[in-house]
Amino acid sequence: MYVGIDLHKEHAQVAVMDDTGEIVEETRVRNASLEDLAQRYAGAQAAIEATSNYYHIQRTLSEHLDVTVANPNDLGSITQSDKKTDRVDAKQLARLARLDALPDSYVPSEEIWKCRALVRGRQSLKQTRTEYANRVQSVLNQHGLTRNVEPLTESGRDSIRQLDLPLIWTELVETSLNTIETLTEQINRLEEVIQERAASLPETQLVMSIPGVSHLSALTVVAEIGEIDRFDSHKELVSYVGLNPVIRESGDSRFEGSISKNGSGHVRWILVQSANVAVHTCEDEYLTQFYDRLESRKTSQEAIVATARKLLVSMYYMLDRGEVYDPPGVSG
Repeated sequence: MYVGIDLHKEHAQVAVMDDTGEIVEETRVRNASLEDLAQRYAGAQAAIEATSNYYHIQRTLSEHLDVTVANPNDLGSITQSDKKTDRVDAKQLARLARLDALPDSYVPSEEIWKCRALVRGRQSLKQTRTEYANRVQSVLNQHGLTRNVEPLTESGRDSIRQLDLPLIWTELVETSLNTIETLTEQINRLEEVIQERAASLPETQLVMSIPGVSHLSALTVVAEIGEIDRFDSHKELVSYVGLNPVIRESGDSRFEGSISKNGSGHVRWILVQSANVAVHTCEDEYLTQFYDRLESRKTSQEAIVATARKLLVSMYYMLDRGEVYDPPGVSG
């Protein structure tokens, strides 16, 4: 049997197909009841998409079914269908499972999943805090107060509270400032947990041996790339993160353009920031020499992005070999 499960927040559409391609059952169940269905079809192959709530459902189903988590970005037969309904999607998943044509999606270990939840949770809080800071700035701009103030700093909030605004606007600004302070406390608490987590894991300890790589940077990179042995080479990892240059060839011409920007933009940002610290603050000799050679013939932005890629390659080999940072010798 082949079980296609189209997941939603609280319920799922299920299609069960036999080995001849016939649908033997279609049903709509609550997610909490999926284990009962899995027990009925124990041993069958099942397919679900990598939705926001797939992880715990996949773990539950895997007790009874052979579950494949499909990458929704690669499910062209579903996403490009003229008729897109829950029933159609469930049947398509079952059909692809029967044909062994599902584009697998990486399912992280529980430890990686927890680390992702931490770093992504912090990032979400920071984005929300920035939204409230922008609201404050918008109110000030509307009242002609265009001087440089910083709602994200304590001194900046104090100076904003001293401004003479009409009552309603004062209340709106105060509400946003209070929310910023609450979010800052939550972010600080998460950062403490992140630091403890990073200090306890062998993978992040290795990555933190690189100058310029903090607890947060190390945990973010390790959490987002997952287990290193799922990459066959450093080139695969670089491509996964999106730091690989886009190459176009035509005849005898070969053009290397900007990076592909696949994968997580936050990880690329973290790597670029770490490269900046390694080069401009820690002055790591290996990365600094590499950056200086490129910066002499490229823009500083191109040079630092290439250095971030170099940094990621070093991380790959450190994690793959279980070795601390020990770059090759540099020229005098």
